Amino acid sequence: MKQIIKDRFFEGERPLFGTDNLRLEQIRFYPGESAVKECSHVEAWKCEFMSKYPFWHNRHTLIDDCLFTVYARAAIWYSQDIRMQNCVVDAPKMFREIDRLQLDNVRFSSAGETIWNCRDVRLRNVEAHAGDYILMGCTDIDVEGFRLQGNYSFQDARNVVVRHAVLHSKDAFWKTENVTIYDSEIHGEYLGWYAKNLRLVNCHISGTQPLCYCTNLVMENCTMADDCDLCFEDSTLQATLDSPVVSVKNPNTGRIAAPAIGQVILDEHCKNPGTCIIQTTH
Repeated sequence: MKQIIKDRFFEGERPLFGTDNLRLEQIRFYPGESAVKECSHVEAWKCEFMSKYPFWHNRHTLIDDCLFTVYARAAIWYSQDIRMQNCVVDAPKMFREIDRLQLDNVRFSSAGETIWNCRDVRLRNVEAHAGDYILMGCTDIDVEGFRLQGNYSFQDARNVVVRHAVLHSKDAFWKTENVTIYDSEIHGEYLGWYAKNLRLVNCHISGTQPLCYCTNLVMENCTMADDCDLCFEDSTLQATLDSPVVSVKNPNTGRIAAPAIGQVILDEHCKNPGTCIIQTTH
């Protein structure tokens, strides 16, 4: 049975350190550090966090309808089995080295350097602003209904599935492995460079020089905006596109099929000239 603590405030260093089986209701955590550190089986409901590093080295934590103010930076690190739902997060650097992280209906207003090096990550209806480098170095990620404004997202991530996302993010998905993206929009230059086994299905892409230096790139029924020029440099790919492409530069091997291609550039730097089949379907 959980101990219920409600309608109180805590401040200073480690006020609830090492306490297990807690339910915190409408608690305000004033300035201090490590308020709920080294705890397990904690539930927090309608709490407000104004202190740094509140949940470190924790296990089995549920955080519901809470506010993490800008002062609660680096709030949840080195933990296992964390679920956050219906929360507002104004603090950066949330979530590092988490095993089994689930976020439902969470809004981040300042998501810089958030969700790094985490494993088994599930996001549902998450919105993130100012989210540079979000989800860097994570593995086994399942995302649906994600809206992002922030560059360098998903760098070095592995084993990722994304559905119904709108991403405004330059340099997204760099050096990733085993990523599949369905029914999404990705806006930002230099998409997916150095990715391995990147698959895009029913996606819309904008931004210059997308999808260069890829290995085993697959595109199915995707569209590309008018600013998608110099595509696919040194990539091996199978691409079936539903829109014209402004220009293709020095693809490596594979096949590109599009209704129209404005320019095909094969210069002295093309590594395997003639081995990528380029077709117009209209």
